[in-house]
Amino acid sequence: MSYTDQTAVSAWGLSWQSVEYKRKLAIGLTIISIILIALPFFYQAIELRNGILINDYLLREVPATDVSIYIFIIIWSMALLTFSRFKADPQIFITFLWGYILINLTRFISIGLIPLNAPMGLIPIEDPISNAFYGPKFITKDLFYSGHTAAMFLMFLCLNKRWDKILALLATIAIGALVLVQHVHYTADVFCAPVITYLLWLASKKIVASKYI
Repeated sequence: MSYTDQTAVSAWGLSWQSVEYKRKLAIGLTIISIILIALPFFYQAIELRNGILINDYLLREVPATDVSIYIFIIIWSMALLTFSRFKADPQIFITFLWGYILINLTRFISIGLIPLNAPMGLIPIEDPISNAFYGPKFITKDLFYSGHTAAMFLMFLCLNKRWDKILALLATIAIGALVLVQHVHYTADVFCAPVITYLLWLASKKIVASKYI
């Protein structure tokens, strides 16, 4: 076993000896499981709802183009990188888990409270992995705020290594730009996502450090 593998085993071993870590992990995994079950029901319901069409200057100026393949490659490449870092650092895993829970819960609230119609010229993203969680119909009204951009930025915040963070930041910028090019989000959805995600990351760190959860 290499030194890196030994360090990873030791880190997980120490975390697994902590009752608090195991409790927060169990609660987090339970909540994210419930969220994943609820996802298709919630998003299929909001797809039936009529909302507001925003007059977005940037989208008017940018012709809609199908860049699904680039979105798919960037998202799942970064997901694989981040998941590989979970193996070495249990703190990255638990912080990301709670951050992702908060992203989903706040998106449920914001999407529920802010009914929006899909941007003009929207081209559905061809991502069989992500789309499988949303139900049989492609969702176009899960708009404020951008989950794609938020997930990338959460990875940037959680990862520790310098080059990992650089890649995650570049991925955040690329995904934010590409979902606009494909017209699957309004400009505000993308630009607000990192700000909201940063606040949720701070909250997830507090949850991980708390003795009351």
